[in-house]
Amino acid sequence: MKYLILVSHGGLAEGLKTSLAMFAGDKMNQVIAVGLKEGKSVDDFAVDFRESISELTADDSVLVLADIVGGSPLTTAATVLEEVGKLDEALILGGMNLTMALTAVVMKDVLDGDDLSATILSEARSALQPFEVSATSAEEDDDDI
Repeated sequence: MKYLILVSHGGLAEGLKTSLAMFAGDKMNQVIAVGLKEGKSVDDFAVDFRESISELTADDSVLVLADIVGGSPLTTAATVLEEVGKLDEALILGGMNLTMALTAVVMKDVLDGDDLSATILSEARSALQPFEVSATSAEEDDDDI
C-alpha cells in the first residue's frame, strides 16, 4: 500500500488530515499526520514519526507532504525513513496545502514517480490564485437581505 504522510510544524498536518477526511474519508486509513509540537524537540518529533510509521510493512511505500522544504519536520522524517529503509522509494514534496493533499490521496494509487509529482504540483499551483468579488455580485447579494 502507498501511504500519504503529512508532516508539519504545529498542528497543520493533523488539521489538514481532518479537512482531507471531508473529501476522501474512505482513504483516511492510508493517511498519517505528524506535527512537531510547540515546546517539543526534533528528537521528540523523530520518536513520534517513527511510532506513526511503525505499522508499515516492507511492501508499503510513502508519499510525504511537508509544510516547508528543508524544515525540521521534513528533514527529520527523511532521516527516519532512511533508517527504516523507506527513503529510496519515497516521494517527498514541500509546501503542502489542501489541494495538494487531496490530489495526492486521490492520485497516489494511479500514478508513480515523476508523473505523480508533476500532477500534485500542477494542481497545487493552479489552486493558488486571487479571488475577486465583482461589484455586481455584491449588490445582488444585498438585494437578498
